[in-house]
Amino acid sequence: MTPRAASDRRISTSVLVIGTGGSGLRAAIELSERGVDVLAVGKRPKNDAHTALAAGGINAALSTMDEDDSWQQHAADTITESYMLANPHTVETVTKYAHRGIEDLERWGMPFAREADGRISQRYFGAHKYRRTAFAGDYTGLEIQRTLVSRATELQVPILDSVYITRILVSDNVVFGAYGFDLRDGTRVTIIADAVIIAAGGHNRIWRRTSSRRDENTGDSFKLAVDAGGRLRDAELVQFHPSGILEPENAAGTLVSEAARGEGGHLLNALGERFMERYDPERMELSTRDRVALAAYTEIKEGRGTEKGGVLLDISHLPRETIMKRLPRVYQTMLELQVLDATTTPIEIAPTAHYSMGGVWVNSDDHSTDVQGLYAIGEASSGLHGANRLGGNSLIELLVYGRIVGDAAANYSAGIVTQHRSRDAIDFADNEVTEVLMADGDENVRALQRDLRNIMTDYGGVVRDEAGLLEGLRQLDELDDRQTRIGVHPDLAGFSGLAHAFDLRASLMAGRATLDCALERRESRGAHNRSDYPDTDPALQVNLVWSADGTVEHEEIPQVPAEIAALMENVTQEGKLLE
Repeated sequence: MTPRAASDRRISTSVLVIGTGGSGLRAAIELSERGVDVLAVGKRPKNDAHTALAAGGINAALSTMDEDDSWQQHAADTITESYMLANPHTVETVTKYAHRGIEDLERWGMPFAREADGRISQRYFGAHKYRRTAFAGDYTGLEIQRTLVSRATELQVPILDSVYITRILVSDNVVFGAYGFDLRDGTRVTIIADAVIIAAGGHNRIWRRTSSRRDENTGDSFKLAVDAGGRLRDAELVQFHPSGILEPENAAGTLVSEAARGEGGHLLNALGERFMERYDPERMELSTRDRVALAAYTEIKEGRGTEKGGVLLDISHLPRETIMKRLPRVYQTMLELQVLDATTTPIEIAPTAHYSMGGVWVNSDDHSTDVQGLYAIGEASSGLHGANRLGGNSLIELLVYGRIVGDAAANYSAGIVTQHRSRDAIDFADNEVTEVLMADGDENVRALQRDLRNIMTDYGGVVRDEAGLLEGLRQLDELDDRQTRIGVHPDLAGFSGLAHAFDLRASLMAGRATLDCALERRESRGAHNRSDYPDTDPALQVNLVWSADGTVEHEEIPQVPAEIAALMENVTQEGKLLE
């Protein structure tokens, strides 16, 4: 007998938002303020969304600190840092309307750090020509999430944060809702909607060390979009943060803030050498993320790493008062996770998967996809970051496109006269969940997830080559076969095992897209390093677009507008914090 909840749920709304982090909530707020019926769903508590982990700050050319700053300069810095792979129109949209995002947050009570005269304080981040990063201590993302949750609560936006969406419902390439289940009791949930916005994050959890926590950023967004008929863009472009801790295992990849290097921390190999002298003697530890991550990886790979496979970040030479005042979270994190006193003992770190710079293919104007009525925003989408993300841009992107896409989805919903639904699509989604739930094989989902993370780390990590990528794809084939023999066993704790099985499917697809695109990008550019193609190839100044059949197309990038191109330069890092 098929295990089913006592009563399944059917919900109708004008617009469904999948994901309750910053981008999802911002879209839901826009829709609600316009009087549109909206529902936001997520698989983790809204107060604990991934957005809350962002520490550094949020960018906008407000000119509160440097009068000469402008949105055009912000755009120029973003495109330069992207290694010319960012979509200029997307960049222009984010930078031009960034001030509006900040104003929205201010209006809703965001506690930005301010100067004595009341101006919003802004600081330098790496590769920014001017001070344009607003912040709230070293917990900016947390305060943004709190502000958005508060505003959504004021508007009485309905939020279901225990629903796992397994499939977008589509009829003749037109969205009509989504299907999923409640993580607590397994109740099947059918949501009928005019439009669907995917805001469920990226895929960096599929590496062994990652700054994402368990069960988030597993590639859900990518699989939902592709299964619905969408495509992915720049899946190979993943930002590796240079300083993730190694232990304990359940927290491997947790970030040590780059402020630790910005305040004067030293990077040492196992021989005690400040190894950045070999890679960037001018900027040393103040080099950019991609360079520091590559340097640390090289030291470890060439045998100069620690026994546990890392390098050392040492802040113990700094005055204790400086550490306690300027780096309190670093100190507290290490004390809690490792009982390590960072004022006396170096921290063992290694590069960690941090951010999906690619994502679902979207139009730059309204982030619509190949499927009518389906949109993607935030880390689920693509177009802004290219081959290296400018620090502080991810948080402002959430606000700018959250508003734009909310507006676009509202207009789309208002224009619908009739909606065609497919009983077959709903039955397919229902049967899919039933089949996974009935699985009683001998393969363990968690073990397969670990194997996947090892494959991606070994063959699709900081440095890649053709032989390794092909071997990685071969091993993914084996893993794909093994996942057909998993066992899923709901218990008193709920239906998390069912969610893990769907996470695994999403991660396998995201991993395959990443390796396919990495194989196609036969060059080194930004965060993408090919040891067999160490140079940048001008012919590959294109975006790579991946489809479900495994094909990879080269997509031309629009020309940079003259007013932005005139401002593009390599910005000095001297005296600046990093991204």
